Amino acid sequence: MSLTLMISACGSAPKSEPSAKVPAPAAPATRGGGFYLDDGPGPNPPANIDAIPDAVPRLEPLHRGAMRPYTVMGRSYTPMTRLEPYKARGVATWYGRRYHGKPTASGEPYDMYAMTAAHTLLPIPSYVRVTNPANGRSVVVRVNDRGPFIGDRLIDLSYVAAHRLGLLAAGSGMVEVETILPGNTVAAEPPAPKPAPVAVIKPLPPAVIESAPLPPVNAPIVAPAPAAATAAAGPSLQFGAFGVRENAESYLARLQGQLDWLGSPLRIVATDNVFRVQAGPFANEATAREAAERAAAQLGGKPVLVNR
Repeated sequence: MSLTLMISACGSAPKSEPSAKVPAPAAPATRGGGFYLDDGPGPNPPANIDAIPDAVPRLEPLHRGAMRPYTVMGRSYTPMTRLEPYKARGVATWYGRRYHGKPTASGEPYDMYAMTAAHTLLPIPSYVRVTNPANGRSVVVRVNDRGPFIGDRLIDLSYVAAHRLGLLAAGSGMVEVETILPGNTVAAEPPAPKPAPVAVIKPLPPAVIESAPLPPVNAPIVAPAPAAATAAAGPSLQFGAFGVRENAESYLARLQGQLDWLGSPLRIVATDNVFRVQAGPFANEATAREAAERAAAQLGGKPVLVNR
């Protein structure tokens, strides 16, 4: 998937597409005897995931917090701010039970049995048709998350969407992605009037990975606090910085599943209305740099060492 950051990275949540509860197909194929990091089907899947319907495109207000430029793991992204034609071909991955129930960039909980997806640029929410040219299968999914942030992957699919496209066994595959425009193009809902001037957020220093608001990519980690934590003493690793708490939480949820070998807790540090996703503190800089190298090899981008 995603950061499978993987920047993750990750307000006003529309309701997710309901999952059909209908009887049980043969278990999908696994990769070499098991899913990657056990990220396979959940313990109580719907009776027949083949009967779960595609997402139904409809006009929805766009998520204002998901359209400002952002940076994850040193890579900058400028999301689309309107529903408009988009067509691309690239590698699709998927995410399953390791992220089930965790927040998406839209604020909705991720449902591995709903026809959803994560994309780095497409408006949230929007609808796309994803086609596997190798077998001709296609599905319609609702984009409600940011990612994937690993390498040059194009889209992260829900478990059920990947199943329908025949991508579970390989873990990834080439797909074609094309937007579906329900009716006329819809611009983002206008910002609500503000009763008082808003303080300007100062640019982050060069040593910090800057990010406007978003990401929807192994020893046990300490469970992160849902609310922002205070900055801790000692060296830490910073993976991203966001202007919206929900986006930081979405990215944090992604990192939890991808960097579960970290010996220092992942957390959100809030200062000056900026929500920073960090890991630490580490015992010393040598330990922190070693963790940064390992994370970079896994995520495709290197976190920044910060000292508090």
